[in-house]
Amino acid sequence: MQTKVIEEPTNYRALSTLITVFFFWGFVAASNDILIPVFKKAFDLTQGQSQLVSLAFYIAYTVGSLIYMGISFLLKEDIVNKIGYKNGLALGLVISALGTLLFYPAANTGSFTLMLSGLFIVALGFSLQQTVANPLAIALGPVATGSQRLIMAGGINNLGTTIGPLVVSFAIFGAGSNTNTEMSIESVKIPYLVLGVVFLLVAVILKMSSLPDKPKAIVEEVAEEKNLKTSALKYPQLVLGMIAIFVYVGVEVATASNLPAYMQNNLGFSTQAIAPYISLYWASLMIGRWTGAVEALSGKVNIQKILKFILPYLAFGVFLLVNAIAKHDLTPFYVYGLIIIVLIAADLLSKGNPASMLLIFSTLGIAALLIGMLTQGIVSVYAFTSVGLFCSTLWPCIFTLAIAGLGKHTSQGSSFLIMMIMGGGIVSWLQGYIADLTSIHFSYIIGVFCFAYLAFYAWKVRGILQQQGVSYDNAKTSSH
Repeated sequence: MQTKVIEEPTNYRALSTLITVFFFWGFVAASNDILIPVFKKAFDLTQGQSQLVSLAFYIAYTVGSLIYMGISFLLKEDIVNKIGYKNGLALGLVISALGTLLFYPAANTGSFTLMLSGLFIVALGFSLQQTVANPLAIALGPVATGSQRLIMAGGINNLGTTIGPLVVSFAIFGAGSNTNTEMSIESVKIPYLVLGVVFLLVAVILKMSSLPDKPKAIVEEVAEEKNLKTSALKYPQLVLGMIAIFVYVGVEVATASNLPAYMQNNLGFSTQAIAPYISLYWASLMIGRWTGAVEALSGKVNIQKILKFILPYLAFGVFLLVNAIAKHDLTPFYVYGLIIIVLIAADLLSKGNPASMLLIFSTLGIAALLIGMLTQGIVSVYAFTSVGLFCSTLWPCIFTLAIAGLGKHTSQGSSFLIMMIMGGGIVSWLQGYIADLTSIHFSYIIGVFCFAYLAFYAWKVRGILQQQGVSYDNAKTSSH
């Protein structure tokens, strides 16, 4: 297969507008971890029932993908190709804004069902935004540097995950120590209504921006057709990769969403005191992804080695700064800087090979969870929090390996992978259910099994791709 690429310089103005939606995905997803303990107390829920927050949010990605494919099938044309990328993004933002409106009657009536419905609709809009924004980021410049643009967008996404829990916690609890449940539920509606207004404003800005409606795509000229497979699902790397995306998003989300209950029940933390630790968890993904973004900043090996040590601590500094502004005590977090050294060493050891990186980081994820399960106190908290560091690079590794060699079925394979984001809700609920049967501390065994599968996939897919003539010995991965 020979590929002709239409190369154009990166449209940084359009890209800077586009990456705002990446911020929202992270902001809302991480904020759910603050809503979970609030809803659990307010509605007298079990730990399993409280995880319906994550389930409603992440299952919407799958429902959204199915709706997208269903409508495209009926129209016999891809929706985004029909209405344009810019309109697709704006429509997704409007759908999310409609979801935020439900928080007002939900808070006034004390309805958990309406709260879940609001989150579901917000995520339904995110599903469409994800479908549009990821390929659009690649299309806003040379294909060769598409992964670098996704790295930049991923960094903004993690900035949202770092700030989100702190902003929502402050909006609900304020600066004081008031923990009145009814006041907390009433306070939920205001930040989400404000968020809805912001969604609409960004939709308008996007419509007026220089974002292309139909960006120029890669033109493939097939010299000799050897790909006789009729569907992306005929490729084992994709099928196994779909399960990998499911469990990856699952362990990433479940670790954070069950952490508040563990800190409350086992360690006696108050709900609002948990916020900086949730922020640290999501900041850990930012730390890892900024480390992985080094190749996007410089092509010189010596400079890359220096930046491998500077950027992760710069990202850690962002976390400290945000929490300092929020007037949180930073003393407990300085020791976390030592754990970051493990991340840097693992990144250097992987040498950019996605299969090696997936295997190394999955193994470290297992170690972190086992340490958390076998220890008590703040040591266990830092162990569970460090899972964010080791999840940080897994999305690009899995995605790269899963769509490798798919050829003309690449876009179809990508849509199947996006659909599996639902693992974030299902695995979170499963861990909550196990926690109700045993204990929250033991329930993290679910995450161990998730990482074990990812390690298996890293080993298995290498052989599958080698049989197809695909090698990533010198590959560099992108970030999500």
